[in-house]
Amino acid sequence: MERRLGIGPLGGGRRSMARAAEPCRDWDQRRRLWWLLWSRCPGVGWARLTALAAACGDLERAWWWPEAELQALPGWGPSVVRSVLAYRQRWGPQPIARLAGAPRSDLRVVVPGDGAWPDNLHQLERPPLALYWRGRGSLWPWLRHRRAVAVVGTRRPSAHGLAMARRLGVALAEAGWPVVSGLAEGIDGAVHEGCLAAGGAPVAVLGTPLDRVYPRHHVDLQARVADGGLLVTELAPGTPVQAGHFASRNRLQVALAAAVVVVECPAESGALHSARIAWQQGLPLWAVPGDAARQSAIGSNRLLGSGATPLISPPDLLAQLGPGPLARSSAPLSPMPSPSALPPSAVALLEAVGGGASLEQLSLVLNQPMAALAPQLLELELAGLLRADPGLCWSPQWGAASGPA
Repeated sequence: MERRLGIGPLGGGRRSMARAAEPCRDWDQRRRLWWLLWSRCPGVGWARLTALAAACGDLERAWWWPEAELQALPGWGPSVVRSVLAYRQRWGPQPIARLAGAPRSDLRVVVPGDGAWPDNLHQLERPPLALYWRGRGSLWPWLRHRRAVAVVGTRRPSAHGLAMARRLGVALAEAGWPVVSGLAEGIDGAVHEGCLAAGGAPVAVLGTPLDRVYPRHHVDLQARVADGGLLVTELAPGTPVQAGHFASRNRLQVALAAAVVVVECPAESGALHSARIAWQQGLPLWAVPGDAARQSAIGSNRLLGSGATPLISPPDLLAQLGPGPLARSSAPLSPMPSPSALPPSAVALLEAVGGGASLEQLSLVLNQPMAALAPQLLELELAGLLRADPGLCWSPQWGAASGPA
């Protein structure tokens, strides 16, 4: 599928680093940038972009297609074509050069075809076109293999719901499970707080771009999640926030998880949407029994009547799940690559990083443009060999050799 879409692996972890030829790597990067460019075009979603790629065979060629050819595509009407023409004009005659030279935040993204891209996203009715991220890139292999637990619930929970969410965050973190939630008010925030308190790996799937925080008072919490875990969103930086974005993220939370826990939610809730997706995908679904007199627990209580497993205490959940991928006793997903298994360019980059270096320093030492080095640094970060530090700096992370940290 990836080749048909005209994209290829870059920065996808260990498999991509085993690829032999540097010219092939450069070509894959170019195709990847074309996909990323098209993914930001207003009005072009998964169905339209895949139809375009199939018709043209190459997204670079599609960029220059005339208006009449675009309007002939299935599902492409005049309004969509006008948006595409305006978007192309805004990027100018050399769009890929502009995109490749964009700030580093634009390069911290996984797309279909990357080794880190979770395969389960393709099961969704509307897969994301790209996932922008910030935080611990070494968590991506676990998310790709659905080795995490999603905990969801209402923004206005009871004291019991808040306490249970925090306890779940602590218990899952202590058992070595990455904890996926939405960083919203209420249950989401409480489970992330519990996970962080236990030194775990929270994964926040945002309904906003990375450059926005919602709710506003979660500025500190969002920063701590980025430092200890991972922030993920399908929205490119600068995208205007819409109410529907918060509902759309529910499908992504489920696609990254091995099980879903609904702590507390009313009869109309995004958490129920997550539960329906979990059922459709055959995932274990747990629900915490709540006070039958509380409106905030009507939806989660109804899940119990529909077949969800009652969750009385966190140990019950862990007895079924077992130890998570980050538990000390867990076997690594696959061996961490040794320097001898890496391409010469990656080895040279690791040597240049040494105990720590900035992007500007690496550019001077290796005599390469910063735009060319950033994707290579991303590959090594996703493989768990480098750690991204503040200020466009990197340092070694060989302590992760027993598995993703």
